[in-house]
Amino acid sequence: MAVLTDPIADLLTRVRNGLTSRHEKIDVPSSRLKIEIARILKDEGYIKNFKVLDDKGAGLLRLYLKYDDAGNPVIHGLTRVSRPGRRLYRGKDELPRVLGGLGIAIVSTSQGLLTGHDARKRGLGGEVVCSVW
Repeated sequence: MAVLTDPIADLLTRVRNGLTSRHEKIDVPSSRLKIEIARILKDEGYIKNFKVLDDKGAGLLRLYLKYDDAGNPVIHGLTRVSRPGRRLYRGKDELPRVLGGLGIAIVSTSQGLLTGHDARKRGLGGEVVCSVW
């Protein structure tokens, strides 16, 4: 298996590809950060559910993708904002609003991973991990 330099970008790409192919679920290698991203996506209604599977050591994260009644994906777009080569940090007043509040920014703060809205409410800034709309 290849060593990934950006596992979060890999997660987002797998979700994007799964939605394009209309898969019901996708599996990605698990990590605490990816589990927190999955929790936020579920809480915000972008995925149906997620499960952590024990796959002989490493562990897998299974995401159940969500579609509307017409069969269109609920997630219209995912982008990686802060990358390993170019980290992007924002203060509480500079956190991005995705599509004027229709999407979410996932921010890594001192209190864990939060949506941009929750981070603003708590008065926290941090690393902008990704945007979802």
